[in-house]
Amino acid sequence: MSELIVQGERYPCRGILLDKDGTLLDFIQLWGPWARSILDMMEQHLAVAGAGFTVEKGSVLGTVHDQEGRVIGYDPSGPLAMGTVDESTGGLAWQLYTAGVPWNEAVRLVRDFNKTAMADIRRHRAVKVFPGLRTLLEQSRHAGLKLAVVTSDSTEAAQEHLEWMGLTSYFDEIIGHDRVTYGKPDPEMAEKACALLGLSPVDVVVIGDSNGDMQMGKRAGVRLAIGFAPEAERSGHLLDADKVIRGYEELEVRRV
Repeated sequence: MSELIVQGERYPCRGILLDKDGTLLDFIQLWGPWARSILDMMEQHLAVAGAGFTVEKGSVLGTVHDQEGRVIGYDPSGPLAMGTVDESTGGLAWQLYTAGVPWNEAVRLVRDFNKTAMADIRRHRAVKVFPGLRTLLEQSRHAGLKLAVVTSDSTEAAQEHLEWMGLTSYFDEIIGHDRVTYGKPDPEMAEKACALLGLSPVDVVVIGDSNGDMQMGKRAGVRLAIGFAPEAERSGHLLDADKVIRGYEELEVRRV
């Protein structure tokens, strides 16, 4: 058994489940350009039809924009931060449907817009790993902990992003929304990860930046649910977290 030291407190631990976006990598760095691209394409298509969004632009996905339209922030409790690909597609397609576009055509258009936006992401590969994360992963490897990624993104996309960051080798399992029936905050993703790792949830810690991550872990019965909030003033949404950290320097893994 190893232990995870959190802000000086020690917890026996055999494995860690980590969310991806906003936990392993800087959320806005990767998904800000995607959100701007797809929202701009949506807005242009709606304008041609003589319509617009049914709500303020930033409320469609839960984004904050500057005067030039760049995405500079997001709602950690919003659809961009917590939704699956299918959920985001449905929300965006609804905007087109309310403007008179048949539902099947609306879904097709959103998927086409997504392909275009994702192509831009793949060209730029704008992923930024949070400071201190690699140290934690190295410590976990040397201590014999098993690690898994649990994400609302697809498994394929998560694998791709981990490869860009050079983190693939640290993780024993990658669980995307496509590998479960119910996504976060349902416990299924954590339960599946634990089963694949051969661990009991009581020996596992969850780390994530959304309260959906915290609820998933709590419902699965994990030992500890740690909320990750680099900006202290943006941690109020982590209502179900046992602990909240601002950076990975607040964590340490040791073999005991």
